[in-house]
Amino acid sequence: MTGHLAHIRRHPIKSIGGEGLDRVTLIAARRLPGDREFAVVTERGERNARASETAGQPDRWLPKSCFVRGIASPLVQAISGGWQDKRIALTHPALPGLTFDPETEQERLLDWLRPIWPADSGAASRLVRGAAIWTDNKWPWISILSMTSLAQLEQEIGHTLGIHRWRGNLWIDGWQPFAERDMIGQILTIGDVELRVTDHIGRCDATSSDTDTGQRDLDMVATLERLYGHTEFGIFAEVVTGGNIAIGDRIAA
Repeated sequence: MTGHLAHIRRHPIKSIGGEGLDRVTLIAARRLPGDREFAVVTERGERNARASETAGQPDRWLPKSCFVRGIASPLVQAISGGWQDKRIALTHPALPGLTFDPETEQERLLDWLRPIWPADSGAASRLVRGAAIWTDNKWPWISILSMTSLAQLEQEIGHTLGIHRWRGNLWIDGWQPFAERDMIGQILTIGDVELRVTDHIGRCDATSSDTDTGQRDLDMVATLERLYGHTEFGIFAEVVTGGNIAIGDRIAA
């Protein structure tokens, strides 16, 4: 079965915005470069973060409960944006735009987040850039999702969802709907690049929010369970052989 690479998505700050790429170089046994490179630790997450620090930065993977994330505040899901001329530019429908240097101006980001991040979840404490990449899964995997599976899900619920709420890395078009569920253990090839499919992606309530408005528009976890008998959407894969990939490239399973 073949398809083509429709989107490449990277999220420089965990749960805060995202950007599309035309091409990227994948490295064996590594996540997508620059994805979730930064994350915002909350006051509640500081105990774990401080316990794992070297030179002021966490030196091991930390669970998502340590960070600002969409499951605790649907409004966070409406942040968009990414790198722009060595700075990060973010937008939100309820806030003025923000452009800042994550290395030297993190306080500007923390102030900007305050109106949309609930105080009872622990205030946004600091921006970290640790040894780990801050994906929810501690393994060095890339997320792969199917455009045709998304189209079928949207048709069944009668509701447009879009690609951003899923925060996937690679979006494939041309597969049969939900064919990816039977690919665990298979090797996917994009030119010389090889990816081994490792697992299904379980979904949380963050996907229940419209990324245009930051408002919940359905219960996604309950919807997936009702329609399919599980709460998974998409697959993880490990890069076995690295190389360059670009939008439009053919992918074979």
